[in-house]
Amino acid sequence: MTDYEAGVKNQDLSPGDRASHDPLIFFSVLGLVVVILLATIINRQAVGTVLYAAQDTIVELFAWGFSLTVSILLLFSLALAFSRYGRIRLGPDGSQPEFNLLAWVSMLFSAGMGIGLVFFGVAEPALHFLAPLHSEPETASAAKEALQRSIFHWGLHAWAIYAVIGMALAFCHFRQGHPLSIRSTLTPLLGRWTHRWPGKVIDIFAVLGTLFGLATSLGLGAAQINAGLDVLFGVNQDINIQILIIIMITFCATLSLVLGLKKGIRRLSEFNMALALMLVLFVLIVGPTRTLLANLPVYLGNYLQGFPGLSMENPYNNLEWQKSWTVFYWAWWMSWSPFVGMFIARISRGRTIREFIIGVLIAPTLLSVVWFGIFGGAAMQFELAGTASVTEAVQANSATAIYALMGNFSFPHIASWVTMFLVAIFFITSSDSGSFVVDMLTSGGHPSPPVWQRVFWACTEGLIAIILLLIGGLSALQAGVVSMGFPFCLILLALTYCIVLQLKNENP
Repeated sequence: MTDYEAGVKNQDLSPGDRASHDPLIFFSVLGLVVVILLATIINRQAVGTVLYAAQDTIVELFAWGFSLTVSILLLFSLALAFSRYGRIRLGPDGSQPEFNLLAWVSMLFSAGMGIGLVFFGVAEPALHFLAPLHSEPETASAAKEALQRSIFHWGLHAWAIYAVIGMALAFCHFRQGHPLSIRSTLTPLLGRWTHRWPGKVIDIFAVLGTLFGLATSLGLGAAQINAGLDVLFGVNQDINIQILIIIMITFCATLSLVLGLKKGIRRLSEFNMALALMLVLFVLIVGPTRTLLANLPVYLGNYLQGFPGLSMENPYNNLEWQKSWTVFYWAWWMSWSPFVGMFIARISRGRTIREFIIGVLIAPTLLSVVWFGIFGGAAMQFELAGTASVTEAVQANSATAIYALMGNFSFPHIASWVTMFLVAIFFITSSDSGSFVVDMLTSGGHPSPPVWQRVFWACTEGLIAIILLLIGGLSALQAGVVSMGFPFCLILLALTYCIVLQLKNENP
């Protein structure tokens, strides 16, 4: 029996009796959050200038590094999945998955990119359609490129980042009995310093990236819900309304956290997936059904056909465009990799490495193809046919993109209602799963952190988002989160080396 099995065999029962916060991580993060917020309140312009300058410098100097790293991670994950090590279970030999396939896919998708797909599912293809990199704007060629690039940004490369870090975390925790923390994956390099202050510094950066990333998403999500209220009821898009939305979302996310992983986050994620499926079917049925169905395999084919060229694209040929899109996305996913990787590791005990990697790569990628193909494809059809213009709404406010699309279908108010509700639920699942990860990291890597700490960090995220909205600092902090993708780029590369060393000790 591993240390994990012996210590947390009944991890879902009374977690508060067995887990407490790690003082160094907990108070370091809390202190840094207070300092950053105070600095932003005192001189928002100066903080913003520093963050934007850091983002620009990192992207300009290391754009090639981001692009190369994601390709390496994808090749590494595929090679590992189909190697003899793919048979190894993320847990003791003979262990079985803790969650069934539907629950597992629902949770990893909701935590990983659910809210982002709702926000960008229409907006990104529309923006590429207006300003494509290689095509004539607002043409059929531009529409093809728009959907191809959108799927590329949200497809296999993005999920390879999460697959590698998630697999490494699950292997080190469930198989070897190490704490569920980023530092555990670097044991071969850190040695005896893994669980001392040098290792804990890595977890501190992971917590900060997760906290401010979630707070930024809370602010952006609040803007999208506010846009829905404006469409439905004429509610002004106002900062005070968005603060009330954040408070309500934080309250709901806290309830989900208190209920726990199985009763709260899991059930909410499954409901989320069902609601998303209903919305997809609605657009498919009331929209240009035949065209959308016929085009789905075409979109997938275009993505796979352009895959090699897009993967090897030189970011310096169009650096300004790349900085706003592809390189931005790679840095964004890397900065979020501790959060998503930790969460999907936590829900993946008992799966084989092969099952884990293939599931994490394929299921969300196919869901992304369907989502962009249905929502982005419908918007492109309207634009090319000249029957409606979604791009005008996107140019005015990206948050209104999906509502502008719904306005062209039958029962637009009902569709907008469902869309806004879906945004809210995705919003809650991102917040509660993110808070759960922060809780695990600040409790020293315990898989079931104390309830009081879950509530504390969920409320802290909401407070950070409110303060950022009040001072107008969301975009600056977003630049900061992207800048954090650079150190995690290096950590991910080191992690692949460490996991190879640790797998050599196995006998599959």
